[in-house]
Parts: sequence; structure tokens; C-alpha cells
Amino acid sequence: MRVLLGFLLASAASTAWAAHGYALWGDMKYPPGFSHFDYVNPGAPKGGELIMVSNLRYSTFDKYNPFTMKGSPPAYLGNVLFDTLLTGAMDETATGYGLLAEDVQVADDRLSVVFRLRPQARFHNGDAVRAEDVKHSYDTLVSPQASPAYRTMLREVQGAEVIDARTVRFRFHQPNRELPLTVGGLPVFSRKWGAGKPFDQVVVDTPIGSGPYRIGPVQFGRDITYVRDPQYWARDLNVARGTSNFERITVKIYRDNTAKLEALKAGEFDLMTVYSAGDWARRINGRRFDTGELVKKEFAHKLPAGFQSYVLNTRRPMLQDVRVREALGLAIDYEWMNRQMFYGGYPRVRDLFGNTACEATGLPGADELALLAPWRGKIPDAVFGPMYEPPRTEGPGQSLRANLRHAQQLLREAGWTYRDGALRDAKGQPMVLEYLDSREGGVRTVGPWIQNLEKLGIKLRFSSTDFALYQQRLDKFDYDIISLNIPGTHNPGQELTELFGSKQADVEGSASYAGVKSPAVDALANAIVGARSLPQLLPACRALDRVIMHSHYHIPQWTLSSHRVVYNSQKLAYHPPMPPYARAEEWVMSTWWARSPASGPRQR
Repeated sequence: MRVLLGFLLASAASTAWAAHGYALWGDMKYPPGFSHFDYVNPGAPKGGELIMVSNLRYSTFDKYNPFTMKGSPPAYLGNVLFDTLLTGAMDETATGYGLLAEDVQVADDRLSVVFRLRPQARFHNGDAVRAEDVKHSYDTLVSPQASPAYRTMLREVQGAEVIDARTVRFRFHQPNRELPLTVGGLPVFSRKWGAGKPFDQVVVDTPIGSGPYRIGPVQFGRDITYVRDPQYWARDLNVARGTSNFERITVKIYRDNTAKLEALKAGEFDLMTVYSAGDWARRINGRRFDTGELVKKEFAHKLPAGFQSYVLNTRRPMLQDVRVREALGLAIDYEWMNRQMFYGGYPRVRDLFGNTACEATGLPGADELALLAPWRGKIPDAVFGPMYEPPRTEGPGQSLRANLRHAQQLLREAGWTYRDGALRDAKGQPMVLEYLDSREGGVRTVGPWIQNLEKLGIKLRFSSTDFALYQQRLDKFDYDIISLNIPGTHNPGQELTELFGSKQADVEGSASYAGVKSPAVDALANAIVGARSLPQLLPACRALDRVIMHSHYHIPQWTLSSHRVVYNSQKLAYHPPMPPYARAEEWVMSTWWARSPASGPRQR
């Protein structure tokens, strides 16, 4: 996470926060003047190369601009080329420490935040990073030429203003605990990048950022190498010490999973995170593993479970009835899938905020009921009872047959009956739905669901397309059902309005994949965004959790409680243990280093 810092402006009013960093709830792990993050090796050698594989779903790239809607940028480009005002630590949540900014000041009324830039901050072209560049980056990202996700994320920001060459102020429409972190995490780029062009026409112009790496050798559309900037301006900062250790990071792209696995076994790259239980259990093996050159290791983490799910597009008439959506979910036999297909490796996703304090359980408490009561009759009655539980097919009284009978009852109540060989509505129209995917292999996990839906008379067609067309259809909401992994967070906020807010449902390219238009959801999401303390945040989160899950906009899938990583132990080294809130690739790219003969024993 990127976050914002503290600056005490002599002419400003009294401040609610002024420090070397900003913490959402006030507590920071690292004090002023700390030397380095605990999870890095401050003496890690610089040099060598990390060769890794992209786990992004697209198999090519066609631009260098990661901030516009059309096209696909190279993997990880935004992470390594662009610095932010603040940077987060991988061993704590909801806190940021100064990177481009040397300190930050949050006004007493929480309606503005001021950042003071470090005098040594430099772009790759040697120019100093100035307040005008910060304002230019913000103005560009909220313009129509950038991805609409930024406009949604920043809609509570009134604007940015330059106070002097090294001081910039962001003003907010209303007090919001999260906004200092949000603006502090914005990528900052030079005003000279693509100067004179509309931003959406800045496509292959080399980005002018201030991050630790630049673009190096490229096989355009295939592989890309990022080269460490030896003059990186922040190399001696405490937040950067022991990071960005590789001289080169090469990211390879393979057309399909089979080619990727064979390349791994042949030693074509040194690092891969693995998401397929079948690959992990059965297909990742061979001579290099037997000799110990390649190591399979699971790194336990404390990240939120996330919300990987089948998304039902409620813009489609057939999916607008909550009873139909619930019936579709009842046709999934997850216990069988986990046993037969996933080798027991995946626990079921249960709700929107799994593995966080925001997760709703049991009956709603009085504080949740106070938020839900005004919407009685406009949200499912089940919201006021026990928290949603995914249907099971194992256990006393639980079976797929029982679930399908319940589904039949719900479908009848919604006006659908089985006749003439199909489930049909009152007009005789059959229920035919499309599952859209960009991976041919996705049919394997959807196949059992398709077969179970056939027992109800529902036809679910599996449609596979290349990623470029898939992305176009997502941007235009041209699908019935898709599979989506929504990353979790310990501190939900503005992103919920992007996912579930009514205003986003008709904005092409937004993240409103389910097309939710619910005043109750809007109100609860706004209550989360506006919360000023944990006692205000948690009831709002839990109330929203109940509404989303009992509305069956999503059918929950599965999650992982560890990172499954394959790495070359002869080439790569790291400082154990893994920080609890790290994401695997970010942790490796940022803090690992190239092993030399004098590096000591290999880590297993």
C-alpha cells in the first residue's frame, strides 16, 4: 500500500496529524528516524537478475501507460517505475511512511492534507519532483482520458493545489479518514511524459517516473526487462534501504500454462507463484526439484481472504431476481470440487471481508441493526437473520440433491418452471446463460456446475475468448457470468463504491461488475467511507457484508491462506520470515536479492 506523510506548515491552522507517516487509526509501528523496515536485509548486495513469469491473465502487452483504460501494459510496470508520496510497510496495515513526501499534515477538520516533497526527489530524466508534477498527476488521473477507476476512487477529493515548489495540498469534499492514504498512494509522473498529447494517446512513450527501475530491453508484446537506476534518488532512505536489490528484473510471458510449466522445469526463469492446486500437487516436479535447485515453498500470510467469486451481472433480465441468483449458487457442489479437483487445498470464500475484523458472523448486533433497519423491505429479509453461509453438500441433512430441490422451489417462486426439456419463464423463454472466460482451462472448474445446472433445466454455455476481447466485454458489461478475484483489505473504503455503488453501474470500464443499484448498499458503503473510528467502521462493514451476501450478487469460490512459490534456491536469497501482509511477487521483487557464492547456505 502507498500512503501519505506529515508536514507542519507554519501558516496553517492546527493539525489533526503531523508526522513522518500517517496511520489510519493513529498507531504506527516504526518511529521517527527508524533505520529500515524489519523484514529487509539492509546489507543485501545489489546486482544480479531476477527472471520471473507474469501471472497476469493476458499473454501480451501493447502499451507502456498503465493508467488508461484501453490496452494492456507490461506486468508490474506501475510498481517499479512510479514512486508515490507515501509507501506502506509489509508488516503492518493502514499505515504509510514518507517516500516522495518528507512529511504530511492533516488539517484539524480533516478537509485537507498537505505534503512537503523531499528536495532530493528526482525523475528518471534528472528533473526534480515538484508540487506541480503531483498536481499534474492527480489532474490527469481524474480526467476522462484515464481509467474511470481513478475518478471513482478520488471523487471525494475536491482538488489539488500548489502552495510552493515543494508543497502541495489536497482538499476534500468532506472529512474522510482514508483520503490522506488514498492521495498519498497516487503514482506521480513528470509533466513532460507525453507532453502535448491527450493522455489516452500516450501509449508507447517511455514513462518518466521516479521509481527504482527503468524500462530496459524489451521484446515488445512478449518479455520486458526493468533495469535498476543506479542513481535512484531514494536509495539511501530508510523506507528504501534493503529494497530494489536486483540489477535487472525480467518478466517473461508464456502463451499457455503448459508452456509455462515446461519452461519452469527447464530453468528458463527463477520465480513463479502458483495458483493451481493441480499444478502444485501433481505437475510441479522434475530433476531440478530433486536436486534442490528449484524449491516449492508455502509462505503463510495474514492477508484478507479476498472475494474470489462468480459475478452475476444483474443488468441481465434473467439475473435480476434474487431467488434466481440464489438458485444458481445452490447448484455448486464445492465440497466435491475441493476433494476431487483441488486436492483439499482451498478453503471456501464465505463473505466479502473474510479473515478481517469486518467479517460479519451470527446474528446482527444492535449497532448493525440500527444501520439496516431503515432499509427493511428494500433488502432481503434474510439480512436480519443469521449471516449468510455458502451452501454445503456434506454434513447432516446436507446434500447436492437437497440443494437442487431448494433451487427448484426458488425458481418456481420466481416464475420459472421445467417444461419441454428446459427451464422456462411464463413466456416460454428458456434460461440460457453464458459464462465468459479468457482461459480455456477454466471450463474444468465450471464443468461440474454446468452439469448440475442441467439438472434444473438451465443451460450454461462456457465461452472462452482471448484476453483483449474479454477485457473489452468486461468494460462494456457484455456478459452474464464471469469469475473475478477481488483482493481483500483490512481497511475497506472508497473501493466499495467502485464495486457496488449505483453511480458506477452505468459507467463503462468501472469495476461495477455485478451492476448493483441499491440505495441501501450506497448508504452502507458511504458509512464505511465516512467512518472516523473503528466503532463506526466495523458495524457498517458487517451490515454491508450481510446485504451483499444475502443479495447473491456473487457466488463465493475459494481462497488460499498461503503463497505457493517456486524459486531457484541457487540464484535467489531472502531475509526470513516473510512479512505477514506481503503479496508474494511484490515481496520478492522488492526485498530478495541475487545469491553469490559467498552468500551462505541456501534457504529451503
